[in-house]
Amino acid sequence: MIRFTWLQLRLQLRIAVAALLALAAVLAVTGPHLASLYADSGISGCHAGTCGTAASTFLGRLAATSPYPIMYVLGIGLIIAAPAIIGIFWGAPLIARELETRTFVLAWTQSITRTRWLAIKLALTGLAAMAVTETLSLMYAWWADPIGKAIGLGGSQSWQFPGVFSQGRLSFVIFATHGITPLGYAAFGFALGTAAGALIRRAVPAIAVTLVIFAVVQVSMPLWVRPHLIPPDRTVASGPAFFEAAAMSVGTLKASAVPGQPEAWILASGPINAAGQPVRAIPPSCLSPSAGKGGSPDLGACMARRGIREAITYQPASRYWPFQWIETGMFLVLAAALAGYCFWRLGRSRT
Repeated sequence: MIRFTWLQLRLQLRIAVAALLALAAVLAVTGPHLASLYADSGISGCHAGTCGTAASTFLGRLAATSPYPIMYVLGIGLIIAAPAIIGIFWGAPLIARELETRTFVLAWTQSITRTRWLAIKLALTGLAAMAVTETLSLMYAWWADPIGKAIGLGGSQSWQFPGVFSQGRLSFVIFATHGITPLGYAAFGFALGTAAGALIRRAVPAIAVTLVIFAVVQVSMPLWVRPHLIPPDRTVASGPAFFEAAAMSVGTLKASAVPGQPEAWILASGPINAAGQPVRAIPPSCLSPSAGKGGSPDLGACMARRGIREAITYQPASRYWPFQWIETGMFLVLAAALAGYCFWRLGRSRT
């Protein structure tokens, strides 16, 4: 039964291994040059006051050096998509196709119980799916390590990087593609596809259902679930230096950084006055009518003189691994529950 399961899985495995080898070759060719750019930037020997500037310089050179920005974004997208791909192409057909073609009859008539048949298929295919996804994540993490270090030193807070190199470890895309969370996502995606196939009993509809549910879960988790897994911290920042260093947007008055907390995940922020009441707009006296961008050079000092402060709710970057373990555990529990449903569903089936 084990050998037969591997034979059924060989096409998916060959495609996955070929893709991993191709990616490994690209990363192996470009990785040393990326590491040399990091070494030449002077970040390794920088002091506290100069690290942010050195990191910004490195990211600036990198942003202008093709194809690193494209590879960085494509790598993130590939890792995010991998669990969904596994769910729809590995999980959904696993039982549904057997039920459609009735190939399960051969196995069940040769002294193999339904429980053993399903346990072997789930264990071997699920472990292979998790191994492929985590291997992909680890390879990419090795390649992107210099970029992550530069972002962690504050280089992403420069105005030059509003997009590609501005995401810290707790950001939506970076968190989902690093650490151990890809293991949990892969297990959940595979189990979700398998459960959908067991319920619907047809591969194509099961694929569609898996894709929709997986997308909803992946969007809901960072927006509404993850921020509340650990009670957030709150702080009030003030002073001209904060309003200048945090690179606040004049239009939204939202903070982009937390003083003393590099890479912190800001959940909510907004200015308040000395009485603790929200400030809806910048005081007119702090704005220069002649300034083309709507703010005077001493905007921060002006706001500080009027007692305006910034209330920030955030998750510190030090909670990265606790979040990783909690979220991975949640998805593994969901995967186990879906696998249990598959056993229950198959046990009640009369086909």
